[in-house]
Amino acid sequence: MTPLLQVKDVSKYYGARIGCAEVSFDLYPGEVMGIVGESGSGKSTLLACLAGQLAPDGGEVFFDTRAEGLRDTLRMSEPERRMLSRTDWAFVHQNARDGLRMGVSAGGNVGERLMAVGARHYGQIRAQAIDWLGRVEIAADRIDDRPGAFSGGMQQRLQIARNLVTGPRLVFMDEPTGGLDVSVQARLLDLLRGLVREMGLSAIIVTHDLAVVRLLADRLMVMKEGHVVEQGLTDQVLDDPQHGYTQLLVSSVLQV
Repeated sequence: MTPLLQVKDVSKYYGARIGCAEVSFDLYPGEVMGIVGESGSGKSTLLACLAGQLAPDGGEVFFDTRAEGLRDTLRMSEPERRMLSRTDWAFVHQNARDGLRMGVSAGGNVGERLMAVGARHYGQIRAQAIDWLGRVEIAADRIDDRPGAFSGGMQQRLQIARNLVTGPRLVFMDEPTGGLDVSVQARLLDLLRGLVREMGLSAIIVTHDLAVVRLLADRLMVMKEGHVVEQGLTDQVLDDPQHGYTQLLVSSVLQV
């Protein structure tokens, strides 16, 4: 099977400081990869490099495009990368406001992404928006409300609807449950897990919360000071960590 994403020796430096160094892995269709580590470990830098939001200083990121097979996304033209981010890729921000148009209605937020890929029939766009609001547990009668009228958890669910309406194959998630109450986190995680399975999504999830990766991720990478220090099947890494840093991460959670 061809990997959906092939990452080869991706590195990013900020002067003498390492953002991430020579990170390599393959991600297969329908697979969820978790990336964990403390603040400053390089996980968000790596995610930004993979998602085309930050230019790495070295390495290659190949994506299995529908039309041309594996393409190095770092060498795509800006219009090609922009179209990829509207169709086969999606990015869920930790702060939902970063991924929403706050001055546009809930339905407009979902509809905008459809229009970006060529949808023009107002009735069909609105119907799809209502369908997706329902799938993320937002009532249809809130379709004309602006995101500012929603709770933090609802804003995050709206951002997910906006991202998934075009049927992407790869979703980047940066601390998707960060800053939410525990009960809201649990509901959102349950929703995400259902959508990932239902749509056969591949995903890369950056988080400091090991419970999140335990629930969502098939495989796990542990980062420390920009380097990957351990990777493997999620349960295997969490239940029998080999690297001292991973052992420390796991034991600190168990002690809470």
